[in-house]
Amino acid sequence: MKKILLKAEHLSKSFSSAGRLQHVLKNIDLELYEGDFTVIMGASGAGKSTLLYALSGMDTPSLGTIAFRDRIISDLNQDGLAVFRRDHCGFVFQQIYLIDGMSILDNVLSAGLLVNTDKKALLSRAKKLFAAVGLSEETQEKFPTQVSGGEAQRAGIVRALINRPDILFADEPTGALNSKTGLDVLNTLTRFNEQGQTIVMVTHDMRSARRGNRILYLKDGAILGECLLSPYSSQASDGKARQETLQAFLSEMGW
Repeated sequence: MKKILLKAEHLSKSFSSAGRLQHVLKNIDLELYEGDFTVIMGASGAGKSTLLYALSGMDTPSLGTIAFRDRIISDLNQDGLAVFRRDHCGFVFQQIYLIDGMSILDNVLSAGLLVNTDKKALLSRAKKLFAAVGLSEETQEKFPTQVSGGEAQRAGIVRALINRPDILFADEPTGALNSKTGLDVLNTLTRFNEQGQTIVMVTHDMRSARRGNRILYLKDGAILGECLLSPYSSQASDGKARQETLQAFLSEMGW
């Protein structure tokens, strides 16, 4: 039986805009499980990114609680949330946010040093991760402006994984990439999930959503439905059936 890693209860988020209260998330109950590749979908403005930010401790809910392994994190102050994110979370965004004045390798090592002061062990792990995502030593020594978007995003994945996060949160990680480089990034995420990495990914893209084994559909700040699939495998013979199942689900949701 899968272990619950993160649990949200009655999660709500509201903003005040032009004197009016905007309810972005509405009374969401959600459990995330170890080893799952959970995908969050929905129309623009449905609350996808807001939900991801709340679950990851990047934002605090207006109401409700979020627990990580039975520890309530939604009540933590900003310093406490920063420690939680540092110790348990990795982040991959559409905008990659690498530091231009540092090499790809130094971008990764600087993130790792926040947790691990053993530079030799950290460098060894970084090198293994770079090899896993297919980035050469020559590429590692380049600056972010000297590499392609796909290479930069794969470097971003290495940075997100350097501290062995319990959950990798990805917000539209292929949104700014072309078809081929986006596929490279999806394949990279899938390989790490196959090795046990828990992933929560926001996307509007069907090709990306197919990589998940659990797809949640948000509408107007609430979970309208979910679709459960077998773990993705490029070698599996159920690709067509998987596509049809997901398409039928999204059609039912009004996507």
